[in-house]
Amino acid sequence: MVIVILLILGLCLGSFVNALVWRINKKKDWVRGRSVCVHCNHALAAKDLIPVISWLWLRGKCRYCHKPISWQYPAVETVTALLFVSSYAFWPMAFDGVGTTLFVFWLILLTGFVALAVYDIRWQLLPNKIVYFFMLVAAAQALTLVLVFDGGPEQMGQIALSFLVGGGLFYLLFQLSSGRWIGGGDVKLGALLGLVLAQPQLTLMMIFAASLLGTVVSLPLLAANKLKRDSHIPFGPFLIAGAIVARLFGAAIMTWYEQHLLG
Repeated sequence: MVIVILLILGLCLGSFVNALVWRINKKKDWVRGRSVCVHCNHALAAKDLIPVISWLWLRGKCRYCHKPISWQYPAVETVTALLFVSSYAFWPMAFDGVGTTLFVFWLILLTGFVALAVYDIRWQLLPNKIVYFFMLVAAAQALTLVLVFDGGPEQMGQIALSFLVGGGLFYLLFQLSSGRWIGGGDVKLGALLGLVLAQPQLTLMMIFAASLLGTVVSLPLLAANKLKRDSHIPFGPFLIAGAIVARLFGAAIMTWYEQHLLG
């Protein structure tokens, strides 16, 4: 039952992500207002907005102008739903007070991460509106850990260090390269993800995983001449993927490392 609920919730929030990134890009109100067709601006009815099902039923075309609806819409909805279910299946904590609270925060933050990844892929930009909003959510998570669950000064120190590692390393790269290697948005995203992960070792794992994924994706494209050495590849999605790996599997990876390579 939990998986079904998370699947439906993920599909609905994936639909919200699609609307959110489009509205922010078009500088429209991202909270109020009805969804419209991006081609003919016709207001969409409820039957047009059922995640994945409406797209399949309409065969990927607008009901009103019959122009194609991007595959991005069902893809984002499906990916968000799968991330929600996978997060539940691989959640590294017990579902007690702390674990359940952090899981709820994680689902909220995960929705923002998907929005940032989609926006960065489409427009190579990480909007401050999304980054700063979810920075507040991450700060609320940190305060909950420290104040509600008695994390204390040590927990606060770990969170602060994780935040500094995530933002500081990318700020250093940004300054050294004068913005050629990474953008300012990546600096803010790194700080946000460090705040979310709340442990410096997990933040370092995120950066390593993101760099590894970026290399794995880039090298075949370079070899196939589909990418030039001076081409710009958005790094935000790789950072977000690295954060997901660190959040869900970081503790298990560190335990394995300590047992097999240090012990």
